[in-house]
Amino acid sequence: MTIVPLPRRPLDPSDASADFPGDVSCFTVRQWYENDLGWATVPGAPVHLITGLRFDVLDVPAQAGIAALRHLGPIPGPGSPVALHGGRMRLLVAAGSAEELPGLLEWLDWGGLDLDLTAVGTGGHIEAPPPPGGADGRGTGSRGAAEWLRPPEPGREVEPSLPTMSALGGGGGAPDLVRVVDTVATHCHRVRLRCASTGPPAFS
Repeated sequence: MTIVPLPRRPLDPSDASADFPGDVSCFTVRQWYENDLGWATVPGAPVHLITGLRFDVLDVPAQAGIAALRHLGPIPGPGSPVALHGGRMRLLVAAGSAEELPGLLEWLDWGGLDLDLTAVGTGGHIEAPPPPGGADGRGTGSRGAAEWLRPPEPGREVEPSLPTMSALGGGGGAPDLVRVVDTVATHCHRVRLRCASTGPPAFS
């Protein structure tokens, strides 16, 4: 499926207020996402990214996500964006993956378990982290705010780097969504078992 970049639109001057920590304005953040990356955003502040167009999102506990990334090594990626928001990790995956997730979990024998693993796809949105380094060079935000662990790179198409279903013919060396979901589900399950026996860990 060919992705047609969104047309650049005039930005609302009301977005120029500093709604991000470090004086990174909504105007600057929205401009970076819409004009530099071609990603659609939701009107208003704070800036939210629309899912289901260029990417979907796997939303997992940060502790499980970090362990999964260590286990996966270079997958997802290189270049596959990953964000943190509070105690959650958001892994960008190919558009359409959210619809595949329930069936994929069943096929992998994870169905019926409460893994605290969800997907955000068509009709959804996530809070946009400030651009890496802060769009004005004064930092990425405060504790608990959304931030990029592995930021997207302007000037490069993000789709070839995203985990996708191999059967769908994802190109550009995209990692296998099946392996990513199975690994993330495994670590989500381990985190829940650990929490059940020792209590919830303090995330920092």
